[in-house]
Amino acid sequence: MKTLEIIPATSEFLPDLVNLDQCCFGGLWTADGYQREITSPNSDLLILRAKKVGGRPSEVAGDQRTERVVGRSDYLPPLLGLACLWSILEEAHITLLAVHPHYQQQGLGQALLHALLQSAHKRDLERATLEVRSSNQVAIALYQRFGFQEAGRRRKYYPDTQEDALILWQGHLQDPEFLQKLDHWQHQIIKRLRRSDWTLSISPTV
Repeated sequence: MKTLEIIPATSEFLPDLVNLDQCCFGGLWTADGYQREITSPNSDLLILRAKKVGGRPSEVAGDQRTERVVGRSDYLPPLLGLACLWSILEEAHITLLAVHPHYQQQGLGQALLHALLQSAHKRDLERATLEVRSSNQVAIALYQRFGFQEAGRRRKYYPDTQEDALILWQGHLQDPEFLQKLDHWQHQIIKRLRRSDWTLSISPTV
């Protein structure tokens, strides 16, 4: 069973962040953009990767896009996922949530979203919001599982397709009941990851 960790991004991960961005979004943010998120006190940029074993990094393929082609199950890309939120007044605005295409549908997105909601709670933020493509039913189902509800729609929000964005929202992040939800979700995530041969170790700094 392989161990995952979710940690704050640092500048040493910039090349890997850009590579994962290109793989998932086709080049949404640049290295400078990610550097701004790393240094901003109002941003939480988290990365998900296979945890180092015995003081050595997990083996990494030279090209993460061909990782499955070479047929080596011991190869993993440097980053398996990333997630980001902005702290704006009392609101956590989730700007990014991505999992490497080869590792989707394994519970990794759930782990990242849970970590973001934990961060929002620790920042004493009252609510969380995000935009998602109206056609992205997998992402919408994920957010709804974690308590997000539709609050509106931005018409033709995405310039590449002129597709609408759904505005999803969740409040009461500081209620005692929300901490209970976080605990419940974490147990469910651990079970889901185990079915895909993963175990999760979350850094206390997240």
